[in-house]
Amino acid sequence: MKKNVFILLAFLAFINVNAQIIKPVKWTSRVEKVSETEFNLIFDGTIDDGWHVYSQFTPDGGSLPMEITYKNQKDNYKLIGKTAESKTKKVFSDVFEVDEIMFEKKVVLTQKVKIIGANVTKITAGISYQVCKQSCINDVKNFDFDIPKIVVSTAAPAVNVSTTASPEVPTAPVVVPKDTVKTEVVAAAKNVQEAPKTKSSEPVEEDRSIWKIFLWSFLGGLLATITPCVFPMIPMTVSFFLKQSVNKTRGKFNAFFYGFCIISICVLITLPFHLLEGVNRDVFSNISTNVYLNIFFFAIFVIFAISFFGAYEIALPNKFANKVDNASNAGGNIGIFFMALTLIIVSFSCIGPALGFVLGTSLNSDGGAMILSLAMLGFGLGLALPFMFFAFAPSLLGNLPKSGGWLNTVKVVFGFVELALAFKFLSNADLVLQTHFLEREVFIAIWIAVFAVMALYLFGKITMPHDSPMPFISVGRMLFGLVTLAFAVYLTPGLWGAPLKLVSAFVPPMTYSESPNGVGATNTTTSVNAELPIGAVPGPLGIVSFEDYSVGLAYAKKVNKPVMIDFTGKACQNCRLMESNVWSDERVLKILKNDVVLISLYGDLRTPLPESERYISKEGNEINNIGQKWSEFQRLKYGTNARPYYVLMNLDETNLNTPVPYTPDVEEYLNWLTTGIGNFKK
Repeated sequence: MKKNVFILLAFLAFINVNAQIIKPVKWTSRVEKVSETEFNLIFDGTIDDGWHVYSQFTPDGGSLPMEITYKNQKDNYKLIGKTAESKTKKVFSDVFEVDEIMFEKKVVLTQKVKIIGANVTKITAGISYQVCKQSCINDVKNFDFDIPKIVVSTAAPAVNVSTTASPEVPTAPVVVPKDTVKTEVVAAAKNVQEAPKTKSSEPVEEDRSIWKIFLWSFLGGLLATITPCVFPMIPMTVSFFLKQSVNKTRGKFNAFFYGFCIISICVLITLPFHLLEGVNRDVFSNISTNVYLNIFFFAIFVIFAISFFGAYEIALPNKFANKVDNASNAGGNIGIFFMALTLIIVSFSCIGPALGFVLGTSLNSDGGAMILSLAMLGFGLGLALPFMFFAFAPSLLGNLPKSGGWLNTVKVVFGFVELALAFKFLSNADLVLQTHFLEREVFIAIWIAVFAVMALYLFGKITMPHDSPMPFISVGRMLFGLVTLAFAVYLTPGLWGAPLKLVSAFVPPMTYSESPNGVGATNTTTSVNAELPIGAVPGPLGIVSFEDYSVGLAYAKKVNKPVMIDFTGKACQNCRLMESNVWSDERVLKILKNDVVLISLYGDLRTPLPESERYISKEGNEINNIGQKWSEFQRLKYGTNARPYYVLMNLDETNLNTPVPYTPDVEEYLNWLTTGIGNFKK
C-alpha cells in the first residue's frame, strides 16, 4: 500500500510540465541622424507568422496596448512629437467588442529626439508589448541607442543594422491571457529578480507550528504503543534483549538500538518525498491540496476505522512479513534492525492509521519534506520510547497493566477518532473543488454524531464484536466518556454559527456554510453583500475581502489605504487557526476591517481558468487554474509558497515591513500590523 502511495505521489509530482519559452518578435534598433542635434530612434521588429503585436494606439477596453518609455531625458534630450508607427491593421474583437489595432509580420517605431545636453552619448528606451496568437505573451525589451558623432545613413529602415539589447532584458517573457487583468502577473515578472522593498527589517520568529507537528506526531507514536498490536510486544521484546544478551549492559544497548532502528525506519519512509521535492519544489503544495490524494486518505481512514470496530482485520501480506521475520534471525545489529521492521509490519493494522494521520497532516502543512521527516522522527520516537525506557528500567515492567479487554476498547476508540479525521480529508477535497457537498453544518453534524456514539460506547450502551463481557465500567472509562460527550455538546452550537475555536483548524470556515452569518441571518447577508465594493466578497469574520490582486489594489488606491495580501488556502489548517484565534482579537479585527484593504489569494483553488486566460509563466509552468495563478504570483514576487503568508504593501506595491508567515501570537501579529500601518502614514 505504501508503494501505491509513493507511485501516486510521483505521478502528481510530474503533472506540471514546463512549457517551452518562445519569443515571437525579434527586435533590432538603430539611430538616424537628422541634423546636428536631432536624431531618429528606430525600433525594428520582425513578427513570426500567425502572431500579431498590439499598437500603442489600440483602444481602451481591448487587449494590452504597447507602451514605450524613454529614460534619462532630463537635461539630456527631449522628444519631438509622438512615436510614429509603421503600417497597422484594424480588426474587430468579438471578445472585447472593440476595433483593435495591431501589427503583423513587421513593426517599425520611429521617435524623433532633440539633444539638449552637452555630453549625451546614449539614450535608453524600453518597449512593453503584447504579442498574441492562440495565447498572448507580455514581453519587455530594452534598448541602448548610441548617439553617433558621424552622420549615418538616412536611407529607409534596414533590419540588419542594429545595436544589442540592454542586459536588463528579462530572461523569459510572461504569457498572460488576453482578456483578463494582467497587472499582477506582469508586475511579478518585472520584479522577480529584485528583493521586495521594505521600510523596516524586523526579524521574523521561526514558524512554531513545525514543533507542534513534531509534538503531535510524538504523542501519536506514544498512543500507538497502547494498541493491541504493540502493547503486548513491549515486555516481551525488552525481556528478550535482557535475557538473550551476554550481560545487562549489552542487553540495554540492544534494546536501545532496537528503538533507534524503529525511529530510523520511520524517517526513511519519508525519503521518497525528499526525492520528489528535488524534482519539483511545489510538489508538497500540490500534494497537500490534491483532490484525489485527499479522497484517497479519506477512504483509507474509513477502511481502518471499520477494521478497528472489529468488522475485519487488516495486515500486510504474510509472505512479506515472514521474509522480514526470517531476516531478523541473522543476529547482530542487522538482525535487530529487521526485528524493528518486523514490529512495524505485523502491527501495521494498529499503527497504520496513526502513521497515515502523521503523513496526511504533514503533507497539509506546506512545510516540505523536512517537516515531514521531523514529524516522522517524532512519531518514531514516541513509538520507540517505551521499549528503550523499560530496557533501562526493567523493574518497572511489572507495573504495566496486563493485556486484556481494555486494549480492544482503546482500539475501538481509535476507530472513532479515525472516522472523524477521515472527514477532514474529504472536507479538504470539497473545499478545493468548491462543490459545497460538505459544508460547515454538515461536517459539524457528522462529528457530533461520531463523538456522541463514541460516548455511548464508552458508557457501555454499545458493544463491538471483540469486546469482552463488561459487568461495569471503570472510573477512567466513565470520565473519558464524559469528556467525549462534553466535546459533542461543545460542537452543537457550531450548527448555528458558533466559532468553535478549539477545532477551527478542522471544520470548514464560516464563509463555507449554508448560513455564513448564522442561522436566520439571510436578510443580513443580503444587506451586507449589497454594500460591498465592486469586486469584493464577504471574507472571514465579516471582513471585506478581494480575491483578485489588481481589483483590490485599485480599490486601495481609491480609498488611500494600505493593502494586506493574505496568501491563504481553502484547505489550509493554519490559515483557519489564524482567522479564528488571531484575527478574531478585537484589536486585530478592528484594524483588518477599517485600516487595510484585504486581498485574499487562494493558492489551492483548483477552479479552472477559462481557456483564454491560461498562460505560461516566467518559469515556464502551465497555469491552468486559479490556485496555480496565485501560487506562481506569490513565488515569483516573494520567493515562497508558504500558507498563510501575510504582506503589508504600500500603494506603489513596495512592502511596508517584512512579510510574516503563520504567527499565532496575537501581540506579535498586532505589532506587525501597527508597524506596517505606521510606515504607510509616514
